[in-house]
Amino acid sequence: MPELTPELLLRAYAHGYFPMAESRDDPELFWLDPEMRGILPLDRFHVSRRLARTIRSNHFEVRVDTAFEQVMRACAAPRPGHGDSWINARIISLYTALFDQGHGHSVECWREGVLAGGIYGIQIGAAFFGESMFSVVRDASKVALTHLAARLRAGGFLLFDTQFLTPHLAHFGGEEIPRDRYLHLLRRAINSTGDFYSLPDPCGGNEVLQSITQTS
Repeated sequence: MPELTPELLLRAYAHGYFPMAESRDDPELFWLDPEMRGILPLDRFHVSRRLARTIRSNHFEVRVDTAFEQVMRACAAPRPGHGDSWINARIISLYTALFDQGHGHSVECWREGVLAGGIYGIQIGAAFFGESMFSVVRDASKVALTHLAARLRAGGFLLFDTQFLTPHLAHFGGEEIPRDRYLHLLRRAINSTGDFYSLPDPCGGNEVLQSITQTS
């Protein structure tokens, strides 16, 4: 792999590639371009009744882009029931550089001043590439994911790329699509404009649910 810079990383995303490490302690990275790609269609994002109640309760204070690197490090940290993370020190350095350039975003759930969960990713045009999420308090990552989806939908995003489809993401309406269809969606999205800050920050639970459930 050539010397990986933030600029090269953006070009790779624009062509359907993304990097990972074998483990958090492995300094090497490798490129991935799956035959089947996970996405979350924003017009079919599903929120369960129980989660909707939690979101409406405003149990968490939801912030945007206030702790990007902290979210990354929390995603990389060892957690019970999770395998070794693919987020190594090199990835943290590259993605925090992208955040400084305005391409990285995080949605964070705070509880009594403590970071309880969050999600981070990269934006190119109207495409958002979700990288990882974590939770140390029940439902914190789910609330962050819903806030993110509402923000993307309100901001005119055309693609929410989740890289892979997990059972967890399937509950929210995630699906797998073949590479050729993904690349078609990707080209359209990166050549369009998405507004990540279309919703106010902070944004209340009812406002988020209204945004994510409204019909096009």
